[in-house]
Amino acid sequence: MERKLEQESCDCLRVVLYGPESTGKTTLARMLAAHFNTEWVPEFSRDYLQEKWDEQQEICSMEDILPIAQGQMAIENEKAREANKVLFCDTNLLETAVYSAAYFDGFCEPALLKHALNAHYDLYFLTYIDVPWVEDDLRDRPHQRDLMFAKFKEPLDNYNKPYHILKGNLQERFAMAVKMIEELIKSKEVGI
Repeated sequence: MERKLEQESCDCLRVVLYGPESTGKTTLARMLAAHFNTEWVPEFSRDYLQEKWDEQQEICSMEDILPIAQGQMAIENEKAREANKVLFCDTNLLETAVYSAAYFDGFCEPALLKHALNAHYDLYFLTYIDVPWVEDDLRDRPHQRDLMFAKFKEPLDNYNKPYHILKGNLQERFAMAVKMIEELIKSKEVGI
């Protein structure tokens, strides 16, 4: 089970779009991957939980967390082998761990938390809550956006993860992300 949570090493930079629901992560991941002519990792839980909802009208349960984490890491490892210089991840194991704790009274499977903290990302883009919340079958916390943002920010601070908060409209977020990624690529090329 734990091997399925391990992040494989790769030569590309890893950038993760990370944060509460309905903050533009998927849109930005797609746009950035297209701009940099590379791969992006979709959010595994979106399809997994939508299928569960469509079939049973049930939301995420604690039993879903590890299969979601394993599916997320499987896609990330696959896309990392195909990426060109940088890989954009629409979520990661740390996001899954935050959701687990938020939804299940602070509980996160120890193996998930261990692998979430051991996984390496060159930069986290923490997406801010200054964009409109969009309802769908799976999103359920429109009135807890401040609380959820704080829950996502806390582990980045506590574990000294490299991050930048993306604010503003889509074009502003995209421009800032492109600028920061270009700087990351240059620093890697010169070995800083």
